[in-house]
Amino acid sequence: MSTDDTTLPLAVLDFVGIEHGESAHDALEGAIGIAQAVEAAGFRRYWVSEHHNMHSLACSAPELLIAAVAGRTQRIRVGAAGIMLPNHAPFKVAELFRTLMALHPGRIDLALGRAPGTDPLTAHVLRRGAQVDVSADFPGQVAELFAFLGEGFPPGHPYAALVAAPVVDERPQTFMLGSSEYGPRFAAANGLSAVFAHHMSPELAVPVLREYRRTFRRRVVEPEDDAAAAAAPVIGQAEPRSAMSVLTFASDDPGAVLEFEAAWALTMTNLARGIREPLRPEEVRTYAASDDFAIARRAGLSTSDGRMVTGTADQVVARLRELKADAEVDELVLVTPSLDRGRRAASFAAVADAWRRSA
Repeated sequence: MSTDDTTLPLAVLDFVGIEHGESAHDALEGAIGIAQAVEAAGFRRYWVSEHHNMHSLACSAPELLIAAVAGRTQRIRVGAAGIMLPNHAPFKVAELFRTLMALHPGRIDLALGRAPGTDPLTAHVLRRGAQVDVSADFPGQVAELFAFLGEGFPPGHPYAALVAAPVVDERPQTFMLGSSEYGPRFAAANGLSAVFAHHMSPELAVPVLREYRRTFRRRVVEPEDDAAAAAAPVIGQAEPRSAMSVLTFASDDPGAVLEFEAAWALTMTNLARGIREPLRPEEVRTYAASDDFAIARRAGLSTSDGRMVTGTADQVVARLRELKADAEVDELVLVTPSLDRGRRAASFAAVADAWRRSA
């Protein structure tokens, strides 16, 4: 991970939501605006997700979003969290990310996931109907991708003569995503950085990330000479590095906090019902003020199960620092889906300010 001491150990994962009534163009411009805002606030990274077949999101092509965001920011690292590798040919992913690194040297991140990022039918279409056994195929896909990105293939391999162009002298900072035990274990066994989705599996986050550090296997390939090192940069690393994504929203307005929590609860309910449309603001406000939502909060649907970190900026940062220490992670990735992009930007800025005050 970055050793830039001028940035905070904070990142943003953006689902690139399309707000009710706005165009896809507006949503994409809004995402670029968020990236610019968090860069100004001192965040280290801005990442976009990969999701498909959803009217409410505009993140089906994260590679294009990375190029657009990196082109309109100056310093912040930009990446995908992640590229759902079973949906893609590793050779093409290597070409795409080498192109991004050629355009924006020293600023590109690549986090890999093995989930489809969508429903089974869409995954079937993305994979052109191929029957994919993800559990069996994923390790080989990762190895192939890393070989194309610089490690190279062993002599005699049928792909050894191929070049993922354009050839560059660097590699992206690479991460393994996970919302189950698989991701951190895979990262530990292969000497990779791990990112765990606390926002999806809060009950697993701390123990699996602590286990990642205990079981990390040092991975350093010694090249025969300096020329070989330059020609085949190693993707693995010598030391464990980890991050954790957390649903986060900071505001001095209790009503805004309730609406954030209500919007997430409604989103999860809609997804379970197969509804992928943008939420209407009045729908969220009505639900936030309802008895049903009050009951849901008491039952642990939002903050009481630790899934969300919400409140004033100082309250949020105090809890984030606790989570960071408990999970022994190097960075935190803030996930702040909301109907109001202005509120999101204000939340990120408030968290950054409170983080500096608490140092």
